[in-house]
Amino acid sequence: MTSGAPTRKHPADGLWSASRRALTVGLILTITLVAFEALAISTVMPEVARELGGLENGLYGWAFTAFFLGSLVGIVVVGGAVDQRGLATPFLLGLGLFAIGLLLGGLAPTMAVLIAGRVLQGLGAGAIPPIAYVAIARSLPEPLRPRMFALLSTAWVLPGVLGPAVAGIIGETLGWRAVFLGLLPLIALAAIVTLPAVRAVAAPPAAAAADALAAASLRRRVPLALVVAIGAGLLTAGLTSGELLLLVALVPPGAALGLAALRRLTPPGTLLARRGLPAAVLLRGIATFAFFGVDAYVSLLLVEWRGLTLAQAGIALTAATIAWTSGSWIQAQGSDRWPPDRFVQVGLLVVAAGIASFSAVLSPAVPVWLAVPTFAVAGLGMGLLYAPLSLIVLRDAPAGEQGSASSALSLTDVLGTALGTGVTGAAVAASVRASGEPAGGLAIGFGIAFVTAVLGFGLSPRLR
Repeated sequence: MTSGAPTRKHPADGLWSASRRALTVGLILTITLVAFEALAISTVMPEVARELGGLENGLYGWAFTAFFLGSLVGIVVVGGAVDQRGLATPFLLGLGLFAIGLLLGGLAPTMAVLIAGRVLQGLGAGAIPPIAYVAIARSLPEPLRPRMFALLSTAWVLPGVLGPAVAGIIGETLGWRAVFLGLLPLIALAAIVTLPAVRAVAAPPAAAAADALAAASLRRRVPLALVVAIGAGLLTAGLTSGELLLLVALVPPGAALGLAALRRLTPPGTLLARRGLPAAVLLRGIATFAFFGVDAYVSLLLVEWRGLTLAQAGIALTAATIAWTSGSWIQAQGSDRWPPDRFVQVGLLVVAAGIASFSAVLSPAVPVWLAVPTFAVAGLGMGLLYAPLSLIVLRDAPAGEQGSASSALSLTDVLGTALGTGVTGAAVAASVRASGEPAGGLAIGFGIAFVTAVLGFGLSPRLR
């Protein structure tokens, strides 16, 4: 081969080659499991609230917030551990905690017990993103990474098509508990198929000095992650309490604790949206705050306010999931022609448009079927921006620190989701206490989500 001659990528070098097929299948299966859980639980939560309560005291929102705060801690622990060691042990521990959380949630006699189970689920689910990102960074060349992220988004298609409808039907016939417990066999299947693949991913070269540094980093990051979770929990508790005294006593210290610890867990300049890697980490949290501050309440709006069944409400979640996957493939196909920051910028604008148009369904004068295409627009925007932010982080992270960098990205991802669901949940609780209806609170929460997406669009040029 002459110097500078173009090369053609042989199929044996692709994601489905013999050397990469096991990892590709394993990661897709694991993400499919997480997708089924997320969409199924979101669909049946109105039925959970009818049996266990939770709308008027903010516990409905806590069912989502608790999961994501648990994920936040799990992400930081695993992100440091995989920089130090391999992927197999964190993967098994994550699936084990996820299973225990599902079991506890499915048998919960009260909303408080269900929330405790959701924390354990979150701790387990938090292991998945850092493991997936580090496996991709260690095993795949940069040209294959956009396609791998698109495949992982495609893993949401089957759960997106079947998950909400199946969960709705099961919830209406067998009860919501069957939805939690029915996911347990999928965990066993994911462990059997995926463990050999993640065990085969090469760990960084062992060196005493590197191990010592990684261990010291892990010891530093875990307490900070706990502080971030506690701070976010205090802030959410103050917002949902409905008491002025608790609002004043909990929100300011919660915000101060969380921000101080978050600053030390993310790249320098993240909270100031410094250009490049820090801005990418911040914008992931902004995007998830906006989208999931609406997504978690789609079923509540359509079932409790507009009178649909659980299965019918799940169609809107299905449409958003398929649109998210479509957006991910659009960015994968266009990654050779446009830089990732362009996709992020357009994606945030599309998310804002989707949230604004979906909010109109709160009005009884608007046909309820418009919920499907309007929320799909928001999902399309997330598909356009989500993977490019991951690519920017993997591209700009220093060598040997992909685990910590991807952990920071996942940290803001989950923190944004937890706060977005918590803020909307607090608004819904206040509305139910004041008027007996959730609509006013949903309107406030969706308005905050829209403003957040617009803010992210304004910050997106800092990715360049």
